[in-house]
Amino acid sequence: MKKLLFLISALTYLAIGVSYGQLSKQEAKEWKKTKKSMSTEDFKAMVDQNTAFQQQINQMSGDVSAAQSELEQKQREVAVLQAKVQNLQQDLSEANVIDVSSGEASATNTKVVKGVIFKVQIGAFRNKDLSKYFGTSDNFGGEVDADGTQRYTLGNFADYWQADKFKKYLREMGVKDAWIVPYKDGRRVPMKDVLEGVI
Repeated sequence: MKKLLFLISALTYLAIGVSYGQLSKQEAKEWKKTKKSMSTEDFKAMVDQNTAFQQQINQMSGDVSAAQSELEQKQREVAVLQAKVQNLQQDLSEANVIDVSSGEASATNTKVVKGVIFKVQIGAFRNKDLSKYFGTSDNFGGEVDADGTQRYTLGNFADYWQADKFKKYLREMGVKDAWIVPYKDGRRVPMKDVLEGVI
C-alpha cells in the first residue's frame, strides 16, 4: 500500500510539476493544497476518470475523422450529380432548338427554331390580349410590337407551300386577313429575305 501511495504521489508531483510552468504562483499554491487534501481513493478516481475521458476523446476523434471522410465522399458525389444536371440542362436546351433546314417540322414546344419556318398570321390587334397563351402550344404564338400591337400566328411549317395551303384553308373558314410570315432562327424577317431557294 505504501508503494502504491508513493507511486501515486510521484505521478501527481510530476503532473503538477509539469503544469507548474503554466500556472501562476497563486494557482500553483491552490493546486498543491488540493493535492494534499485529496485521499488516495479520490486521486485514483480522478486518474480513472481522466483515462475514461481520454478514451472518449480518442473515440470522438475517430468519429470526426470518419464523418469528414464521409462528407468528402458525399461532396464528390454531389459534384458528379451537379455535372450530370448541367449536362442534362444543356441537352434539354439543345433539344428545345430544332433545325428545320431538313424540311421536317417538330411537334415539340419550342421557343427558338434554327433555320427558316413559315407561320400564318391571323391578326394584329391593340385591344385584344392573348399573349398569356403564346407559350402554351407550338402551333399558336405571337409577338408584341413596341407600340403594343399584338400579332397572332398559327402553325409552324418548314415548307412554304404547306403554309400557303393552310393560309388558304383559313381564308375559306372566314379568316380573311390570314397571310404567311417567315421566321429565321426564331426571328421574324421580311419575306424577300427567305424567298430565294424556298419558292
